[in-house]
Amino acid sequence: MATVRELLLAGVNRLRASGSESPRLDAELLLGHALGADRTVVIGHPEAPVGSSAADRFETDLRRREIGEPVAYIRGFKEFYGLAFATDRRALIPRPETERLVELAEDEVLRRLADGRPPGSPALRVLDVGTGAGTIAVALAVALRRRRVADQVALFATDESPEALELARENAVGHSVGDRVLFLEADLLPPVVTTPWDVVVANLPYVRSGAVDGLPIAASFEPRAALDGGPGGLEVIGRLLERLPHAVAPGGVALLEIGSDQGDAIGALAAARLPGWRCEVVPDLAGHPRVARLRPGRAGPGAFGAPGAPS
Repeated sequence: MATVRELLLAGVNRLRASGSESPRLDAELLLGHALGADRTVVIGHPEAPVGSSAADRFETDLRRREIGEPVAYIRGFKEFYGLAFATDRRALIPRPETERLVELAEDEVLRRLADGRPPGSPALRVLDVGTGAGTIAVALAVALRRRRVADQVALFATDESPEALELARENAVGHSVGDRVLFLEADLLPPVVTTPWDVVVANLPYVRSGAVDGLPIAASFEPRAALDGGPGGLEVIGRLLERLPHAVAPGGVALLEIGSDQGDAIGALAAARLPGWRCEVVPDLAGHPRVARLRPGRAGPGAFGAPGAPS
């Protein structure tokens, strides 16, 4: 009977040979999955024997990873914002960089609630555009529940993919917020917007079409439509910008995830399609452009595309 150490070493060597960018981490996660245990168990018990059924499962999972299938699809879930989200080919796998977008959205909501609202005011309206697996909307709903302000916020989420929306609803139910998010099938926004939103958040495709095929092979297992942002990378985001004047309430805000090399481009695009709006590019923890924060209002000098510009 093989030990954890022996299986792990063999797995690391195989995944390294197959081109994995993180062979040890992948092998630890997959062996933990096969054992029905956390990765820390794998690390902390190298001499533990591994039964035949777990070893067989590890072998099956290794073969899937060797051909490039993402670990998140093999395990069936991905950690994001302190939560475990169901993941499969119906939607894009949550990325760590998107947590910055959720942080900013949560901060916006809490700040607006803390500023005080007149008695009898309707709930603060928040929209997640292109929700995919529902990670942003569900993470927000859970965070607001923990803050005990969930009743003061109405959360909406859209996606044009019925399959993605099905997965999003499953995640919402799995985190006990199925009654807190209204999921709508729509291309970006509902065809008719009768009441605008106070906060609009979106992680839309922003990879240039010509660069999609050059992504790590794991991305080839994900829905291409969730990655491909058109020839310039910002075509889908540009379509949303054109509709924001009808979607964002006076005094509201839109938060859009962008690529680390798109800070200047989003500023120029916003200036062209949203005259009179302010655009601030917010960096991630590494200092790279990550989120465009857009507000209706007068644009001052240097406001468009300038990281850290006043908002």
